[in-house]
Amino acid sequence: MLQCIFLLSDSGEVILEKQLTGHRVDRSICNWFWDHTNSQPNSYKQQPVIASPTHYLFQVCREGITFLACTQVEMPPLMAIEFLCRVADVINGYLGGLNEDSIKDNFVIVYELLDEMIDNGFPLTTEPNILQEMIAPPNIVSKVLSVVTGNSSNVSDTLPGSTASCVPWRTADPKYANNEVYVDLVEQMDATINRDGVLVKCEINGEVQVNSHITGLPDLTLSFANPSILDDVRFHPCVRFRPWESNQILSFVPPDGQFKLMNYRVRKLKSTPIYVKPQLTSDGGICRLNVMVGMRNDPGKTVDSVNVQFQLPPCILSADLTSTHGTVNILSNKTCTWSIGRIPKDKAPSMSGTLVLETGLERLHVFPTFQVDFRIMGVALSGLQIDKLDLKTVPYRFYKGFRALTRAGEFEVRS
Repeated sequence: MLQCIFLLSDSGEVILEKQLTGHRVDRSICNWFWDHTNSQPNSYKQQPVIASPTHYLFQVCREGITFLACTQVEMPPLMAIEFLCRVADVINGYLGGLNEDSIKDNFVIVYELLDEMIDNGFPLTTEPNILQEMIAPPNIVSKVLSVVTGNSSNVSDTLPGSTASCVPWRTADPKYANNEVYVDLVEQMDATINRDGVLVKCEINGEVQVNSHITGLPDLTLSFANPSILDDVRFHPCVRFRPWESNQILSFVPPDGQFKLMNYRVRKLKSTPIYVKPQLTSDGGICRLNVMVGMRNDPGKTVDSVNVQFQLPPCILSADLTSTHGTVNILSNKTCTWSIGRIPKDKAPSMSGTLVLETGLERLHVFPTFQVDFRIMGVALSGLQIDKLDLKTVPYRFYKGFRALTRAGEFEVRS
């Protein structure tokens, strides 16, 4: 049972506070949490569960906003973390993005959402489609009407019909002129490459996203050509577990609109689509840097939005870096970003230059870690392939489409 939820900015300011039970949690717990987090190394700052002297704390960070939940009783930690992820996704969908200003501008809607999503500390209604029937998303018209009439509530006077249905995640009896289902495979590649260029870790964290607009109560089945490669699968509540357990087939009655059908992981991949080769040599108070980026394995589709970012060590006084392709920007906090875009086919782009060390320091002893970003449309690098999507129980035909997208997640190259 959760007792309180706080929304914190990246500076530690409490944006929003929601007490969930009769036991009030003092706001000073946020100060303890922030001091504890800042005192820890970077690798420990994103711990999802933290035990304070008085409470158990659960945190989820999204776009610089920290969702912090507190409890004093024993409870499954994954339930609290999953609920905070649902809250973040719902607020992001309602407001069109997560940032401090949009939350402050829509305090009423955020509080109304929390009132419907959790009851006395226990999760209640977390399905976005149902919440949108209960609470109207913000728009200019509703804001003008609230000013004119003085009524700031966006909550509907009647409950959605689906709340009493056996499939509460689906809108009651929707009707469409065109029946369509679109399935997207969205994957993130996490990789770690050591200073010798050896691939230490490479895995895919993926999602199956579905956008469904079908009349009535459809029953869909989705199968993969190679489901054996999937690990750590996690399903939307609409998925029947027994068909997956016996035949690796997803059988479900979909929510109306866009939703996340499942999450999965594919471990121990052997290669990455691009390589990044940093070289650093230092002597006499000067460090020479050269970074080369190129294609390692051609995925058959264009690799674009390629960026390389790294933090200059504190001992660097100044830096002069140039590139043969793209642009190089160095911010005041010593963050260097090399924006490449698409990698040219004829020549691998490179960035080179010199770094001036502090007075009295001959060699560089702290080496940067390079964060790599890229995007590939039309291919799933995990190798996962959709076999077929069938519609049962409904006699009419429907249109179906499939897409794939892979982008870099935590892609690190050490120097």
